[in-house]
Amino acid sequence: MVSFVTSTTAPISTLPAATAASSRWLWWLSRLAFLLFLMAVAALLWLSDRNEAEEQRATLISDILWLEQDLRFHLTRNEELLGLITPQHAASAGSFEPHARALLANNSGLVQVFWLDPGGGVRQSLPAQTDRYVIGDGIDAAPANNAFRLAASLGKPFYSPPYPVVNDDRQFEVHVPVFRDGRLAGVVVGAYSMRRMLEQTVPWWLTERYRIRVIDNSGVTLAARTKVEASTARRLDYQLPFDPPGHGLMLHAAPYRTQAPLAPRLLTASLILLATLVLWSLWSLRRHWTHRLAAEQALLREHAFRQAMENSLQTGLRARDLEGRITYVNPAFCRMVGWPAEELIGRSPPMPYWADELLEETRALHDRILAGKGPLEGFEIKLKRRTGEVFDVLIHEAPLIDARGHHTGWMSSIVDITENKRTEERERQQQQRLQATARLVTMGEMASSLAHELNQPLAAIASYTTGCINLIDSGQRDAAQLKSPLAKCAEQAQRAGRIIHRIYEFARRAEPRAESCDLIAIVDEVLGLIDADARRQQIRILRDLPAELPPLLGDRVLLTQALLNLVRNGMDAMAHMPAERRILTILGKRGDATLRLSIADRGGGIAPEILAHLFEPFRTTKAEGMGMGLNICRSVVEAHRGRLWHEARPDGGCIFNVELPLVDT
Repeated sequence: MVSFVTSTTAPISTLPAATAASSRWLWWLSRLAFLLFLMAVAALLWLSDRNEAEEQRATLISDILWLEQDLRFHLTRNEELLGLITPQHAASAGSFEPHARALLANNSGLVQVFWLDPGGGVRQSLPAQTDRYVIGDGIDAAPANNAFRLAASLGKPFYSPPYPVVNDDRQFEVHVPVFRDGRLAGVVVGAYSMRRMLEQTVPWWLTERYRIRVIDNSGVTLAARTKVEASTARRLDYQLPFDPPGHGLMLHAAPYRTQAPLAPRLLTASLILLATLVLWSLWSLRRHWTHRLAAEQALLREHAFRQAMENSLQTGLRARDLEGRITYVNPAFCRMVGWPAEELIGRSPPMPYWADELLEETRALHDRILAGKGPLEGFEIKLKRRTGEVFDVLIHEAPLIDARGHHTGWMSSIVDITENKRTEERERQQQQRLQATARLVTMGEMASSLAHELNQPLAAIASYTTGCINLIDSGQRDAAQLKSPLAKCAEQAQRAGRIIHRIYEFARRAEPRAESCDLIAIVDEVLGLIDADARRQQIRILRDLPAELPPLLGDRVLLTQALLNLVRNGMDAMAHMPAERRILTILGKRGDATLRLSIADRGGGIAPEILAHLFEPFRTTKAEGMGMGLNICRSVVEAHRGRLWHEARPDGGCIFNVELPLVDT
């Protein structure tokens, strides 16, 4: 028994110690579980708050990007609408106001529309321009002169910096140049009120969420749209460049601060079972990973789409870093030059596709581009294929900006224009052949009159030489008697030579060239060619030109051809008129920068149904005409940066006006 009791009491004596150890382990385990529970709750609440803040910020960024795109759309649309106002619309207030009122009524912040002439003077404005001045350091009247000059010189819309006006508002302007026939016709200016722009373009639901402001680069608020004057959550605000109008302006948005009580959230969170929290956290984690996988798949799809789009382009793309090393080329560029991407990426100048004969010129242009001094517009240059063939390309350069706004290199878009160059050259040669043919046809039409004109000095030469022979045969060999007829013979020979020289200079085929031309001499040459026909048709030609004119820069033969066509058209128009009405007037008038030459006839005029197609090729009212005369005239005048137009003469007939720029302008 003793041995039994002894053997049984030893294990029993160890139970309390084992039970205490187990209890202590369970006690610490429960505390650890409770601590883990609290940590899990705190962590989940923190994660929840953080996710909420991130979602709110993501929504904020999305909303402000939408607002920026909407503002950009309104500004760009207004640029297009302003550019549709033509000089004809600005000719009077009656034609200008409907277009201006339509722009002011589209709820985009426009408060005033101007039309400025090429000199910068205000010709039209709506509302009418008043004595409204900007305030602050720079006092100047609107519209801004600097923006006008930059828009006119750049040839594209330009926005002025914002300036303060009355009622504590800010305004900026967009200057849209309008060109006609390659020349500045005027500038349309739209003045925006920044306060009104925000009031009219920011939707109500956006102001229910955020305070929207436009600030400058120093953080000063220029305009704001807000529901209430309340504090905002600074750490959740977001801003991005407001361009256009640019000039350092930023679009800033901040959500309104809301005070959420923390105690109910903690009490509610503490009552949630750990299992529920674990399940919810697992579900949140799964959702997070699902969204991430979806985002990765979307990114992969976008990358594949972008790569497929780049591979399908016919335009070559090339990226270089700030040192000039190639960092990217697309397949179109590789096909264009003949080198694979593996051999081009990482290469530094000189590049293997640079033309050998233009190596120094290409290197200088490359260095200017890397220094930021390259051409603002596209430029043409010759490159070399791997086979050695040299071809022409058109290149546009744009800076590469990374996500942090840092300039990291240059992106080039390259278009092969070799075939376009060949087509232009063929068209130029064909136009030259057509002009030469037209001159020959004109000379053919004038052949009988020119033959008669040339026959007169030849007949006089024959008469004088016959008289000299008769004097010699009669034994009168006095040199004094022979000198007079021989001098007259020489004078008639020179006259015949001048006629032949005019015909040769007019009819010969040569490359067009730009040279200094005397318009009075051109008119005299045309009158010399047409004089015989004019006498035969009993047409009087009156010439009224200034005594002295600055020279023109152009091709003398082409200008002679255009003027001769217009004069002959006027003569043909009077062929069936009474003799007393056959008067052709050539009137010259000098302007500030141009010279206008008017050829007026007293014929029957031009029918209204023909006026619409007057300058189209292969349209003629003559039985034997080609229909190319007026078309060639307009092509020649426009090639000399001039213009040709028709006017009806009040007392019957037509006036064709030619306006050409002078050399000294």
